[in-house]
Amino acid sequence: MQDASREADGARPGEGVASFETTESIGRRIAHVFYAAPALVPLFVLLVAIAIFGILLGDRFFSPFALTLILQQVAIIGIVASAQSLVILTAGIDLSVGAVMILSSVVMGKFTMDLGLPPALGVFCGLLCGLLCGTISGWLVADWKLPPFIVTLGMWQIVLAANFLYSGSEVIRSQDIAEQAPLLQFFGRTIEIGGAVFTYGVILLLVLVALLAYVLSQTAWGRHVYAVGDDKEAAELSGVNVRRTLISVYALGGLICAFAGWALIGRIGSVSPQAGQLANIESITAVVIGGISLFGGRGSVAGTLFGALIVGVFTLGLRLLGADVQWTYLLIGVLIIAAVAVDQRIRRASQ
Repeated sequence: MQDASREADGARPGEGVASFETTESIGRRIAHVFYAAPALVPLFVLLVAIAIFGILLGDRFFSPFALTLILQQVAIIGIVASAQSLVILTAGIDLSVGAVMILSSVVMGKFTMDLGLPPALGVFCGLLCGLLCGTISGWLVADWKLPPFIVTLGMWQIVLAANFLYSGSEVIRSQDIAEQAPLLQFFGRTIEIGGAVFTYGVILLLVLVALLAYVLSQTAWGRHVYAVGDDKEAAELSGVNVRRTLISVYALGGLICAFAGWALIGRIGSVSPQAGQLANIESITAVVIGGISLFGGRGSVAGTLFGALIVGVFTLGLRLLGADVQWTYLLIGVLIIAAVAVDQRIRRASQ
């Protein structure tokens, strides 16, 4: 009787169910695509933002100067966010990245200018400082089983205090560095490519992202990082050395932050203990907008780069439009919440 009534109404038996299943399967397919390649979402947002500001601003936005300025502005945060990406991929978080960056730059400057070490040795000591800070955090997380949030929150306070105690809040001037140790400003030097001017800091960011993308996708260590973030217990049962992986991730993150400190000296020209105070929050912002899941195990450093560029595009675009700076914070806040909401929907739909 029911089938006959459906046929009388012009509908075939099961047609409504088939239509629903087709719609659901398409949604699941899309979710699986985004789950497998989460960088596609921030890339789409980035392209849309560029197109909108390009239409509104024309040549003022699409000029080589404006586009390379965006890269220069996000270079430091992009490098720090790359370190943050590694940690978040393991389902952790590192609140000390900004402080490690600053302390490393201070060590480079003070060891070179005050202790009279050769600039190359001073830079090496700064890189070693960042590596040591990251290794300590990784050891506490891996061996002592302490929550990454608490460990890195404590490290942030310790490293920041050490920075101000050691530096005495004194700035090493740009002129003094240029005269005595120009190597410290290496990443501030520029190179012109096709009318666009890039700093060595921008080149460092692009090379770093490319290198990390390759390592994470093509090496056993990279697969272990994803496995630990996806399910730590299952990874351990499958033979992954979780302890070694976690320590190496935090150690590498600290080393990358030290490189960011070196690039920071090149960017501002001087060594300032007060510089980069918001790097912690800005790095997490770039990672979240870039599509890396805060639950670990999913995402890419390419997405993090797109996330940093999105922030840079909005910042410069709204500035050129003459908008209040608060609009930038408002839109970035909306993007952060939207990115987390999309991540949740994709995870649920792909299951």
